[in-house]
Amino acid sequence: MAWFSGADWSYQPGSKVIITGNGWRLVVEQGRSLECLGKQSRVSRRAKKAGGSRLRPPSDAPRNEDPAVLPGANRPRAKRPSAEEEDKEEVVETKRSFQKKSVPRSGHVTAQSAAALGAKHVKHSKEDRAAVKTLLPLATVKPPVMKKSKQEVVGTGPYGSDRPVSRRTGGHTAPASVPILNTHHDSSSKEDDDDHSYLDDDDDDDDDDDDYLVGGPVSLPVEQVDPKRAVVKDTVPLVTRAQKRPVVPPATKTPVRAPGGRGRPVLPPPTKTPVRAPGGRGRPVVTFPQRPSFMESLPSGCLLSESLVACGSTGLGHMPIITDQGVKILYLADNRISKIPGRALAGLPNLEWLDLSKNKLDDASLSPQLFQNLTRLRRLNLDGNNLTKIPAFLPPSLVELKINDNKLSALTPSTFKGLSNLLTLELEDNHFHDGNVSPLTFRPLRKLVYLRLEDNRFRAIPSGLPSSIQELHLSDNSIEVVHAGLLNKTIHLRILDLSHNHIREDRISREAWIHLLKLDTLDLSHNKLVHVPSFLPEALRQLILHHNQIERVPGYVFGHMRPGLDSLHLSHNRLNDEGIDDVSFLGLSSSLSELLLDHNHFQSVPRGLLKLRNLQLLRLNNNFISYVPLNSLCDTRSSEDSLLLSVHLENNMIERRLIPPTAFSCIKSYHSILLRPQNFEAHD
Repeated sequence: MAWFSGADWSYQPGSKVIITGNGWRLVVEQGRSLECLGKQSRVSRRAKKAGGSRLRPPSDAPRNEDPAVLPGANRPRAKRPSAEEEDKEEVVETKRSFQKKSVPRSGHVTAQSAAALGAKHVKHSKEDRAAVKTLLPLATVKPPVMKKSKQEVVGTGPYGSDRPVSRRTGGHTAPASVPILNTHHDSSSKEDDDDHSYLDDDDDDDDDDDDYLVGGPVSLPVEQVDPKRAVVKDTVPLVTRAQKRPVVPPATKTPVRAPGGRGRPVLPPPTKTPVRAPGGRGRPVVTFPQRPSFMESLPSGCLLSESLVACGSTGLGHMPIITDQGVKILYLADNRISKIPGRALAGLPNLEWLDLSKNKLDDASLSPQLFQNLTRLRRLNLDGNNLTKIPAFLPPSLVELKINDNKLSALTPSTFKGLSNLLTLELEDNHFHDGNVSPLTFRPLRKLVYLRLEDNRFRAIPSGLPSSIQELHLSDNSIEVVHAGLLNKTIHLRILDLSHNHIREDRISREAWIHLLKLDTLDLSHNKLVHVPSFLPEALRQLILHHNQIERVPGYVFGHMRPGLDSLHLSHNRLNDEGIDDVSFLGLSSSLSELLLDHNHFQSVPRGLLKLRNLQLLRLNNNFISYVPLNSLCDTRSSEDSLLLSVHLENNMIERRLIPPTAFSCIKSYHSILLRPQNFEAHD
């Protein structure tokens, strides 16, 4: 019993002996083994689970194995506390013992008293740990080691009371001084012990220690005390976790408008004073400066957005002055603008698309300084004005320039100087002809891929076209001849439109487009062709020849093509039964899928169609066909179905009762054959 020297002994008759001392309590029941109800209780339970025996008294103690001879043996036993109650009692007793030893009731202490208390606390802690290790080798009491060095700060919590607040300072103790010390702790407090206990358990994974974080370091003059026991009391309200996000000032609900009251809302100037978190101690939140903007009064009907100002067809008679770095599209088409000041666009440095089409602009309306500040302008539309020359000093960033429907009458070598990034150029419906367009005009346009010169007065294809061009539109001119060599350098040309001219097949050079290995589409409609032209490009896929005077499709005219035409338009010509023979479509048997022969002079289904195995659309309507011969569309000797999906035979002279029963036997659906109405039925 040397373990409990100096302890207090008390005897309860007929029941048990109670031994207390040094924060421990031992209970000896009659006829039962000795049991320690302090820190040992946890170990006793573990030993009991492992099959071990409880702690027993020394061997020299008197023993009586017969419970009947003991006083009060027949009395009912007192109810023993449960394991959970023992653990709770253990924690409370441990905290009380430490607090009684270390915390005086005087409220505040000086630096000397705090140091003395700290030393005394360390001494008693060492003695307690040594006693526990001696008594219970299996039980361990962890010293007051913190996971991270913390400084406990008392601040105004969310419930309005002073409660300690932990502030993490990294892996070491932050140097701080404490102006006011408060070492009093109420052991009966029902708040979470993790928030104010200086006995941090390493196994504690409760995050309550971090419920309130201070946004910035605290620098206060304090006395030197034990950092483990000191509690900083800050009189300034702290920033809670919910307040850690930046505080954004509320947006102004009433927009500021430009003079006149009808302009685009103009945002107020940015504030210079940073907004702080509640309490004034959080990190300052600096608002981002808003772009300055100015816009004069605009007429009703304008469409405004973050990057768009669209005032088309609103009757504007002058150029509005706008200053806004966010505007990227300015649409002012179909108005009455006749004059633009030199600095009218200086306030739109990020403008990318400017549309001034269908106004009353002339050469004097556009000053050389107008486009000086538009370094990001990509698309410029000046269609439908009265310009006689291309404006000078256009931005080199342009990729699209449209000046259709003007009065342009000359293109010189310096017209497009500096526009090396231009991809699309449209000069339709002007006054260009062979004599006022220099062969060196298009030399600076090294990246040009789309050129539209329709509805001018060219009698031949212009020379000097850039080699990068892929689409060339020259319809509605007066072109009569296609010379050799004019298109030799345009090796990337894919689409060539020469419709609505005066071209005859005998005025087309044999080498006019034989070098165009990438030409995919050739449009020669609305010309004066009598025969299908020979020496067509080898890679051609779509040939458009409608509205000519074609009477004949020569044999083998498509024989050299690889892989062959996909679409052939021969509508509105003068083709008859003699104009097409068995070899007229040779070379197209496996490629042609669309054949348009409507509005011609056929009296029967043309020959050679049976060989077009890939044909899906056939138009023979509006001819003079009176019967459908057997084996003209379907081969009765073959059991294979045709790929034809649509056959147009309406508006002819066909008597449906005279059609052979097997004439359309290869066609999957009879709905694909259109026979009504016929011309004589329409008259009835």
